[in-house]
Amino acid sequence: MHEREVYRGPGMVNPRLPFVFPDRKPPPLSSPEIVASMTLMKELFQHSATSDGITVRVAVNFLPEQSRIEAGKWFWVYHIRIENDSDGTVQLLTRHWRITDGHGTVSVVEGDGVVGEQPVLTPGQSHDYVSGCPLGTAHGSMEGYYTFRRDDGAMVRAAIPFFPLAAPATAG
Repeated sequence: MHEREVYRGPGMVNPRLPFVFPDRKPPPLSSPEIVASMTLMKELFQHSATSDGITVRVAVNFLPEQSRIEAGKWFWVYHIRIENDSDGTVQLLTRHWRITDGHGTVSVVEGDGVVGEQPVLTPGQSHDYVSGCPLGTAHGSMEGYYTFRRDDGAMVRAAIPFFPLAAPATAG
């Protein structure tokens, strides 16, 4: 699996970000504008899973401009948002992906962090990154988990939800 970083940093609904509320103090998390913003953000991600107070959201898109269908190469980009809704700070240590192609062939990808980072997330904070997955078939799927360490040293496994990789019928 090939990874490339496009965006990283705290989530766009984080009220501490100056570009969200540049000219005034951020409203409380329960305010209608924050709730509406969070609702909209959740609608943008097609897949999500929550484990031990850590939510992993995924949005996936087929990229025809990065694919070479005549050569049997299909490419998807996926946007991951990791939200720490727990009461303590966590650090992402490792990732474990299970990638299945249209023939049922499974590839396991494991490694430290995500796109070269092991982000630390305080309560209420999120981390976004974008990566990609090439396949030799027009259909497949991905799922997996992240391993986090809590402040007290406890290890937590957060599920990455199953999501399909499906090229449009017109793409091969």
